[in-house]
Amino acid sequence: MTVSPFMTMRSMSRDRLSGKRLKDGTIRRVVGYASRMRGRIAAFLVLVVADSLLVAVPPLLLKSIVDRGVLGGDSGLVVRLSLVVAVVAVAEAILTVAQRWCSSTIGEGLIYRLRTQVFDHVSNQPIAFFTRAQTGALVSRLNTDVIGAQQAFTSTLSGVVSNSVVLVVIVATMATLSWQLTLASVLLFPLFLIPARRMGTRLSELTRQSMNLNADLGNRMTERFNVAGALLVKLFGRPAQESGEYAERAGAVRDIGVRIAMNRSVFMVLLTLLASLATALVYGVGGVLAVQGGLTVGTLLALTALLARLYSPLIALSNVRVDVLTALVSFERVFEVLDLPPLVAEHPHPVALPDRVLDVEFDAVSFRYPSADEISLASLEGTATGDRAGGGEVLRDVAFRVAPGQLVALVGPSGAGKTTITSLVSRLYDPTGGAVRIGGVDLREASFASLRAGVGVVTQEAHLFHDTIEANLRYARPEATEAELVAALRAAQVWELVASLPEGLATVVGDRGHRLSGGEKQRLAIARLLLKGPGVIVLDEATAHLDSESEAAVQQALDAALSGRTALVIAHRLSTVRDADQILVVAGGRIVQRGTHEELLATGGLYADLYTTQFRDAPSTTEATGVAAGGVHTYSGRPRVRIDTPTADLLDDLRGDR
Repeated sequence: MTVSPFMTMRSMSRDRLSGKRLKDGTIRRVVGYASRMRGRIAAFLVLVVADSLLVAVPPLLLKSIVDRGVLGGDSGLVVRLSLVVAVVAVAEAILTVAQRWCSSTIGEGLIYRLRTQVFDHVSNQPIAFFTRAQTGALVSRLNTDVIGAQQAFTSTLSGVVSNSVVLVVIVATMATLSWQLTLASVLLFPLFLIPARRMGTRLSELTRQSMNLNADLGNRMTERFNVAGALLVKLFGRPAQESGEYAERAGAVRDIGVRIAMNRSVFMVLLTLLASLATALVYGVGGVLAVQGGLTVGTLLALTALLARLYSPLIALSNVRVDVLTALVSFERVFEVLDLPPLVAEHPHPVALPDRVLDVEFDAVSFRYPSADEISLASLEGTATGDRAGGGEVLRDVAFRVAPGQLVALVGPSGAGKTTITSLVSRLYDPTGGAVRIGGVDLREASFASLRAGVGVVTQEAHLFHDTIEANLRYARPEATEAELVAALRAAQVWELVASLPEGLATVVGDRGHRLSGGEKQRLAIARLLLKGPGVIVLDEATAHLDSESEAAVQQALDAALSGRTALVIAHRLSTVRDADQILVVAGGRIVQRGTHEELLATGGLYADLYTTQFRDAPSTTEATGVAAGGVHTYSGRPRVRIDTPTADLLDDLRGDR
């Protein structure tokens, strides 16, 4: 039995496959996958052929039962042949179960292999890949496209083989019974093939359109139903417009579904009508021959039964082109993702970073962000396909060194290149010129495992998975004990909050941690960082979007995290970095000034301008008491602040939800 393409592939991402020919080599690669399972596929095909060969046995037994048993008056023969019919039925049942087992192991094994390959490959893509690709499109490649590819090895493969064998066996058997009726039946074959070819092309085109329309609908739901999208709709959206736009997309899916259903229905009705006409022909001509003595009654019944089984595989084979092409398109879409090389790849012979507090060095580093064609696929981007050209250099000849245990701050106007510098430290990208080294090891030669263990990052907005607090912490170190979790939470100034929650560490934080305030999410992220215990820490505006109270609590947690570690910190609030060992002023992708806070103020220039702008309206008592803007108390060594408790509203919300 073949599987309809529009039933197996309901929601694929937007692409330009309509009217597109398969890429060269797709079939060869599919055969390569088949060769890895050739033993199991061979066993599967043997079972399919054996089952198909039995198709002619019941009609032949029916002929003998009627001619030799019923008309011959041999009741014993009727009983014996009836038992043989029962044995054949049992054999067919056993073969069907065995086929299903082979089919499922082959298909599910292929799904497992393709899914894990695509998942691992996508996971190794640079962060820029994820900024362009639609989440729904990526999920579609892991689900719908992979399942569509599976059909090539299960339903489509078994359908082609079994239907082909059945067709040959039935035609050969009919020919032995009556070559005249067989010839008449065969002459009707073109009446099946011509409409099948035309309708197959039309159904293929409609199916591709259905994939695209379903992708539009799925991507819209993905964007609107995650917590950030839902919040935006609540705050800025117009319900009537949202409903109307969704209804328009859903209506398009409905309309294309109706068109596919009607075209397929007309196609099947036409083929069934032709099969019925052929059956009528056999009844008429065969009945006349039986009356004239040219055929026995049993032979006529056998021919009728065989004819009923003849046109079913013929109809299926007439549409196999659509099924095969659909499966190959699914393979092509999966291969398209697998063929996108990761921009950041691990060295063939990686070097582990030393297990100690390390220095960070930028040696004449230049960098430009890659073009869309280098890191993404247009078919995964939906409508975001116009800006595919690469940009110019965003870093130029950047050189500095952070000694082990030092804190170096990056300051400068927005768009200067500060975040790009920190992204190179964690190897989210590789420099296009020069080298970034940690502990003397070029990061392009460092092993991913040691890099992840040695470098920790806290970003502007901490991300938490929709899971428990404990699970989010253990993501950094799965083997950590509960005592270590508590210690990290205490150091991050967030244990009191966690302990006050009804379920403590088992509290679910919600999608992206939205059940927590910004400051509490940041402190949990810092606790996760402390649990990881990296030697190098990167802070990218970790307090940029927090109010004064939350910033104070987060800064206290950061103080514990930075102690004894090498740190590279981005800060817009200059008061938080005045005690840094060195401040680097970045502008236009270059380091234009460097020095301590006092040295830079004395020198003048961009840093002094930024500082003056920030504190121009600050009251003089602020400087006199040593309290910097943002609620940060400065002491010798590093910024320190008082601890603030979580808000009562948040606790009430969490307790109420639980």
